Amino acid sequence: MVPGRSTRLFAGALTAVCVLLVGSSAPNGALLARPLPVDAAETVVPNRVMTWNICNPCNRSGYNVGRAAEIATYAPQVIGLQEACVRDVEEIRKLLKSLYGLDYHVEYGSVLRNWNRCGGLPWRPGAYGQAVLSAAPMTGRISVEYPDGGSEDRGYMAVTTLVGGRPVRVFNTHLAQRRQETVRADQVDVLAPQVARYDRVIVLGDFNSVPNAPELGRMWALASDADPECRPSPADACETTTDWHSKFDYVFLRGIAPLAHGVHPSPYSDHHLFHADLGPV
Repeated sequence: MVPGRSTRLFAGALTAVCVLLVGSSAPNGALLARPLPVDAAETVVPNRVMTWNICNPCNRSGYNVGRAAEIATYAPQVIGLQEACVRDVEEIRKLLKSLYGLDYHVEYGSVLRNWNRCGGLPWRPGAYGQAVLSAAPMTGRISVEYPDGGSEDRGYMAVTTLVGGRPVRVFNTHLAQRRQETVRADQVDVLAPQVARYDRVIVLGDFNSVPNAPELGRMWALASDADPECRPSPADACETTTDWHSKFDYVFLRGIAPLAHGVHPSPYSDHHLFHADLGPV
């Protein structure tokens, strides 16, 4: 059972007080629990999904505490993370449970091991790529690395889990970096046929493409974005999702209607949190 908002607010505040009194367990006193705002979700929202590129390398001391608080504020049923190190995701999961009473399952779509990004021993670096957190168990996980990642390995993953109380296939992807349009087009050519296999599907991710970019054409032909004003044209109607005022992050929906959405800048990443509340799945 997930605690209500008052219990979660009290737990977060109590932890913050304890940390201030006895000191942090993290190096340099970095770990400071952040109480949730008064309008935070009271518990996991069963029809809410979220995508968030958590930014790497920019994992400064204490960032995972802030990231956990950001996620707990909106408490989605399903969260797709990009640029995610396994160690960071595990820490975020533990903080979500210990500070806010939110218990998430996790599946990974790691595409490389990188010491500079994810730490670890030089001969055993941490895994890096995508991750999906879900309040319900997940099945049917697949993880696919694109044949050409561009300047860095990239891929997609997919799981089946519950959204709004019903099973749905959820994809999570991260396409090649900016100024690699032809690579991204090839990656969409890999992803789109897999999405097309399902009548009802959610695709979360950082596509590194603005809405009217030609490489997104196959995705728009299959699905619509959870931002109802966002279409390939006019692209300037789309709410931006990055610190450089571009729309790169999408919640593509196929066979599912959006009810509401929110885009929230965060000091813990150069990408904004983008969540969507969905109609009947």
